[in-house]
Amino acid sequence: MEKRHVRSRHNRTFGPSLLGLLLYLALALPTPAVVPAVEPKAADSSGPCAIEGVERIVAVGDVHGAYESFVAILKTTGIIDARLRWSGGRAHLVQMGDVLDRGPDSRKALDLLRRLESEAPRAGGRVHALLGNHEVMRMLGDLRYASPGEYAEFRTPGSVALRDKIYRSEALDALRRSEAASEPFDEKAFRERFQENVPLGQVEMRLAFGSEGEYGRWLRQHDAMVRINGVVFLHGGVSPAVASLGCRGANETIRRELTTGMPEVRASPATSLASRADGPLWYRGLAREDETAFAPQLAEILSKLEVRAIVIGHTVAPGERIASRFGGRVFPIDTGMLRSYAPQGRASALEIRDGRFTAIYEDRRDVLLEPKQ
Repeated sequence: MEKRHVRSRHNRTFGPSLLGLLLYLALALPTPAVVPAVEPKAADSSGPCAIEGVERIVAVGDVHGAYESFVAILKTTGIIDARLRWSGGRAHLVQMGDVLDRGPDSRKALDLLRRLESEAPRAGGRVHALLGNHEVMRMLGDLRYASPGEYAEFRTPGSVALRDKIYRSEALDALRRSEAASEPFDEKAFRERFQENVPLGQVEMRLAFGSEGEYGRWLRQHDAMVRINGVVFLHGGVSPAVASLGCRGANETIRRELTTGMPEVRASPATSLASRADGPLWYRGLAREDETAFAPQLAEILSKLEVRAIVIGHTVAPGERIASRFGGRVFPIDTGMLRSYAPQGRASALEIRDGRFTAIYEDRRDVLLEPKQ
């Protein structure tokens, strides 16, 4: 989703002492169980970039912690039942990324996705939980858009003691720096700033999204793009500069960056495919370029990807309704599910079935594209 929200002040860069302590805690604290990745079925042996023969696809855009709205649209589309269990049969659910940040209930939304991912294959269905730019930001420790409610979801009975342990380490480090510079050290002011910058639950959340954390490990198993029935789904969009990589190349590059390549990404995020402006998670051109002028470039992008249409999130669609652009070749489906961020927003989903593209809302359905006869 696009940035028009005041940034959080909790993206403080931790000092060396805190980084060391976080590493110690990551090794010392018990690691929560991780929901195993769903193994592809035999029919999908070519991987996420060559899935064919799917009867029904339901794609849902940016959630941003709007758990109740997310649940409501999943019920409306028949993907889950009243008990929040998978009821979508052989359907494929594509969640377009940006479950995290801004809203308070992102952990609940992630946990629901993780559970549905394990339930769907038993009925012949699948869940494709794609990465968004905010998932990558969280994995990189960028908490500018994290909300107080998200920190609260990670608070435990030991949060105060954990933060105090980190405070003592940071305060001692700050005191030594002040003494080395022959400057006074105001411990009271330092504590106030520390507690403001490190709310309870933040340390646990950072660890949970680290490379060995419960959510960090799960997210790193997931893709940035998926291609189903000749339609590609991704969070931001495919730029002319990236199209030649293709679906598989983009997925492999971003997975490498978020695993073995993390030091390089942290050092220069703007040059990484996962974080650069024309990368698959950040690019907005397909939602904003003039449809006439950009049509030749879009045709080339589609040709390189070997697809007939692209479905995107990330940029709120005009009027907070799912749109069809470039004559039914691009579908922006972020409709501002989090109402505190997009006051006129709404929960929505795009259904693709028998070649028909239908926008689904809680109160109505709009056919956007009929199948070719």
